[in-house]
Amino acid sequence: MKLTVIGCCGSMSGPKSPSSCYLVQAEDDTGRIWSLALDLGSGALGAMWRVCSPAYLDGIVLSHMHADHVVDMIGLHVFRRWHPDGPFAPIPVIAPDDALERVRGIGGDGPEEKYLQEFDFLPHDPNTVRTIGPFTIESFPVLHPVPAYAVRITGPSEFGRESVVLTYSGDSDMCEGLIAAAKNATLFLCEAAFTEGLDTVRGVHLTGRRAGKVAAAAKPQTMVLTHIQPWTNPHTILQEALEVWQGAIAVASAEAVWQI
Repeated sequence: MKLTVIGCCGSMSGPKSPSSCYLVQAEDDTGRIWSLALDLGSGALGAMWRVCSPAYLDGIVLSHMHADHVVDMIGLHVFRRWHPDGPFAPIPVIAPDDALERVRGIGGDGPEEKYLQEFDFLPHDPNTVRTIGPFTIESFPVLHPVPAYAVRITGPSEFGRESVVLTYSGDSDMCEGLIAAAKNATLFLCEAAFTEGLDTVRGVHLTGRRAGKVAAAAKPQTMVLTHIQPWTNPHTILQEALEVWQGAIAVASAEAVWQI
């Protein structure tokens, strides 16, 4: 699997990055490349276009329905419906139960606009393993003010091993669901939006230190910190994580690529 960071800025687009969006790609046994978007936040669609045309997206996973993770679904809807080469067939969107109505609300559309010609909304279900091309996708409820899910994606390795695991936290504070999703993952893409001593509210986001604690419990091969606020020094978050996690670690940046 190949992970390309399209946007990693926390809570909003920032001067160096769109908000949350991650492109996961892998080849199937026939050599066809499949492309999966994890979230589609503000500014993400245009940035993704430089890497993968929206016409080639095979599926989307929306971790939760906050605007900084979903707002560019509106642009993707317009693209897939009105592009001169379209309309394109609907693609699966794994999302919380209310995703369709929430997306329609952002678009401000009338009741005649159903969004079903472009998207096939499928609910996150912890008891169901979804399959899109070479990817299998498992959903884990996590701790956030709205229904939110971490996802565990298993797919073919870029290096010939049988399979690898990418876990994406979405937005979450420390909880058992997040630890389970990240257990022994090859790569753990983990939010760390809060700073120790500054952001004291719980049940919303991880600090770097709490992200480190999740990694210490789950033991992924590599953790990549993401969703850092545009006013926060990423080095601060990294140092917090390193206080409790001494494994392989990095900080996400727009256009960064990991091959696993």
